[in-house]
Formats: sequence, C-alpha cells, structure tokens
Amino acid sequence: MSESPDRTPLPRAFFDRPVLEVAPDLLGRTLVRNAPDGRIELRLTEVEAYAGAIDPGSHAFRGRTARNAVMFGPPGHAYVYFTYGMWHCLNLVCGPEGHASGVLLRAGEILSGTEQARKRRLSARYDSELAKGPARLATALDVALSLNGTDTCADPDAPLSLLTGTPAPHDRIRTGPRTGVGGDGAPHPWRFWIDGDHTVSPYRAHTPRKRRLDSGATGA
Repeated sequence: MSESPDRTPLPRAFFDRPVLEVAPDLLGRTLVRNAPDGRIELRLTEVEAYAGAIDPGSHAFRGRTARNAVMFGPPGHAYVYFTYGMWHCLNLVCGPEGHASGVLLRAGEILSGTEQARKRRLSARYDSELAKGPARLATALDVALSLNGTDTCADPDAPLSLLTGTPAPHDRIRTGPRTGVGGDGAPHPWRFWIDGDHTVSPYRAHTPRKRRLDSGATGA
C-alpha cells in the first residue's frame, strides 16, 4: 500500500447512515480484532449490504427475533451468526436505531497478526486466502457468537473495532449481485468489492444446497 492507513477510530455517526452508503464506504477500512492470543488487523476488501424489512435476503426481513435483535440497533455493533452448523459470519449494524440493516464482511487482507490467522486457517495455501470469504474471515479473526452485540465504537481496545484506514478510491469500487442469495433478494447489486484485489472472493450464484466455506451465506 502506498500510504500509511489512518489510525483514527470510526465514530458511531459513520454507521448511522443508510446501509447502501455505509457498505461501499467500508472498503479499505481497518478492522481490528483484539483476540486472546494477540491483535489482528485486516483491510476490508469485500462486503455485502442487507436492508432489513425491505430486503428479502436479510435475516430481519420478517421482523425482530432473538437471533437478529442486534440488527435493530444501535448502529456500530457487531451482528454475528452461526450458519450451516459450522461457520460464523460477521456483520456491522448500520442505519438508525430501530430500523434493522447491516453489512456482511466478506473478505479482507490481513495487515498484522498473520501468524495467529494462519494457525486458525491451516488449509489456506496463501496469505491472500486467509480471509477470502465471510466464514474464512470470521475463522481467521476468531469470531464466534460470544462477540454478537459487541460495540465496535466504544473502545479501540475492545474485542472488535474499526479504524479509518485508507478508503478505497471510488474508481476501484465495483458492485454486483450478492453471493449465494436466492429468491426475490437475488437481483440486488449490493455486493461491493475493490476491483483487482487478490483477497476478494469469487462470485457464486445461489444454489439450493449446502455450500462450501468460501461460497458465503446470506448475511445481516
């Protein structure tokens, strides 16, 4: 990278905006995971937006439940869910409190703490694969249900936080259909990624069967 990432924490106001503004603006930001075995920092390179009550692909489309309660606010909190009986996925809640929406963190580049990530992702052939897909990202960062509801804006030493980083240039941001989303939510071009980045996961259309770790379940 050509410049040092900005270490300023992202304020809650950053997340208190419409999900389709927050999602592309997360690209290039630095996600910090203060895990028991050390600190890991990751540059976000791929995300997906989920818009709650107006989005058939969202966990909150049919209203509030015990599982998705965190999505209803306040913004800036982590929504973690367990999928396919084996993987966790990490989302960031955004928008005004009471109106559920969130951004699934799909992929990123490990900037520091690579050794810790490698220990959790033994099957990764290259460092670029450590967080290439939402389940891989969560595994590399040791994200589990215990982090559901974590306030990422409260303290830079919290288990999860976001730094300003180096926002992706607008001319490098691409958008397209979300990975693995079927039904009425399939056409929404709400997946955002940094063009040409080697950590971005491959697109896969929805199929009515269980998918592998790198296929990416629906989020938020």
